[in-house]
Amino acid sequence: MTKNSASSITLTDQDKATLRTAAYGAVSLLAAAGGKPHKIATDGSIALYSATGLVGHVLAAKSKDIELKGKSVAELADQVLPALTAAMNLLAEQDPAEADNFRSTVLVAIDAAQARAGSPSPTVAEMTRKITAALDAA
Repeated sequence: MTKNSASSITLTDQDKATLRTAAYGAVSLLAAAGGKPHKIATDGSIALYSATGLVGHVLAAKSKDIELKGKSVAELADQVLPALTAAMNLLAEQDPAEADNFRSTVLVAIDAAQARAGSPSPTVAEMTRKITAALDAA
């Protein structure tokens, strides 16, 4: 378990993996739904890596525990959307401010991923809605 001295949150390795899978998975979902997947993935990942607080430390850690598998967007969504809700729940139980930080970090990453394209396509807009709904389901 890791305890951040600036926070009262204690996260297990599995908790950290859930946060990373959720956040980077959200960017991956958007890339899969969008027209320029490499640019979306790059811009979204840079935004996640730029996060602050405990969430920033977890997302910036070098780790190989992110397992995003699937041959379709639907299979990827089956992993990522529940992980987003789970991440929000586990953070909200321990520190609502970090849950808010996680939510805003993921939404900033989504905005950054879409910034180059101008207005999002209907497909990207719908995926953004699903990601936001998963974050708010907690």
